[in-house]
Amino acid sequence: MEEQEQPTSEPTDEPTGATDGQAPNKRARKRKAEQAEGSNRRNQRARARVKAAKAEDAAAAAQSGAADPADAAPRGRSGAVRAVAEPARMKMRHWGVILSFLLLVCAPSGVTWWYLEERAADQYASTIGFSVRKEEMGSAVEVLGGITGLSSDSSKDTDILYEFIQSQKIVELIDKRMDLRALYSVPYHHDPVFALKPDASIEDLVAYWDRMVKIFYDGGNGLLEIRVNAFDARDAQAIAAAIFEESSLMINRLSAIAREDATRYAKIELDEAVQRLKETRQAITEFRNRAQIVDPNADIQSQMGLLNTLQQQLASALIELDLLKDTARQTDPRIEQATRKIAVIEARIADERNKFSIGGSGGGEAFATLVSEYEGLQVEREFAEQSYLAAQSAYNGARAEAQRQSRYLAAYVEPTLAETAQYPQRLTLLGLVALFILVIWSILVLVYYSIKDRR
Repeated sequence: MEEQEQPTSEPTDEPTGATDGQAPNKRARKRKAEQAEGSNRRNQRARARVKAAKAEDAAAAAQSGAADPADAAPRGRSGAVRAVAEPARMKMRHWGVILSFLLLVCAPSGVTWWYLEERAADQYASTIGFSVRKEEMGSAVEVLGGITGLSSDSSKDTDILYEFIQSQKIVELIDKRMDLRALYSVPYHHDPVFALKPDASIEDLVAYWDRMVKIFYDGGNGLLEIRVNAFDARDAQAIAAAIFEESSLMINRLSAIAREDATRYAKIELDEAVQRLKETRQAITEFRNRAQIVDPNADIQSQMGLLNTLQQQLASALIELDLLKDTARQTDPRIEQATRKIAVIEARIADERNKFSIGGSGGGEAFATLVSEYEGLQVEREFAEQSYLAAQSAYNGARAEAQRQSRYLAAYVEPTLAETAQYPQRLTLLGLVALFILVIWSILVLVYYSIKDRR
């Protein structure tokens, strides 16, 4: 401050350049002095606050009975009081989350474990594997070509079996044979979860059947593998064997229906061929009765032979007459006799020709027309006979096919007999139940905190 109050006038004899160079230095010293003065004022205010804080601390220490007031509150290096964080304490919501975890997760998991270990009855599994097989050789029906094949693809039969084993029909059939309700309701009094109710309806039994019978189907190879669970190993094996037997009967019924259709169609064709053959033979019989000719072909052969003979006799008589005319007189009785002979032969030839209605005026139906009609009937009879033989062969082939089993079930795994119980899989079920409950509980906790934060 004293420097600022110094006179600004300097001796006039100093050069002007020196006065101009000292001006910036004076301004710098002035700024430094101002900064030092501000720092001193800030330090004084800080010391005043520290003294006030010490006084408050001393008063607080005196009231609390502290021996050393300096220990009442921690301080920093600068003497300022540091804020003290309160210790973490459990709140009601924390206790609520822990209690919900115990009630909603631990308790159900513990109950599940206790039930699986103490109440759940052991289940034994029996496995069977089979596939539908079709004979490779062609049937007699296919060889004859009169009837198409019975079926085209065994994989379709496997698809039918896959649905049949899960249907109510097979459950009813096996229930009649083995009384499934009695087998599956044995441990119901102490295991109501995995056992069947003794008075279960057929719908309940079918639903329980889907739980105890698992089907594994390989559509590419047409293989079916079935796992049957029961509370006794022999019961499981017996049920698996019953499924195989009922499936075999189902396949045989499907094949029998197809074979019966093929036999029925062949029988219809055979009956039609027999009727056609009867009609053609009856027509031939009526023709013979009307024309008084058994076989027009044989009759015409005899008539043609007679005409040929007469023609030869006529030629001989004409030659004989020509010789007589050359060697004998016109009044020779031999000439007259030869002439009469020729006339008789010509008359006979004319009569025979009239029978064929060839250039004559004979009454009745023309013989050529009769022959043509007979030949038509003969053709119809031959066709009917050939159709009858073909239909008879097709029918015999269909009957042979009906007596032969064209497709069957081939078991590549016989029903197994279990020695130890593998089901229910207790650890797996316990883990799934605990995981599911834990996920539900976590979602509920997150929802709770989300609603709380929005408030």
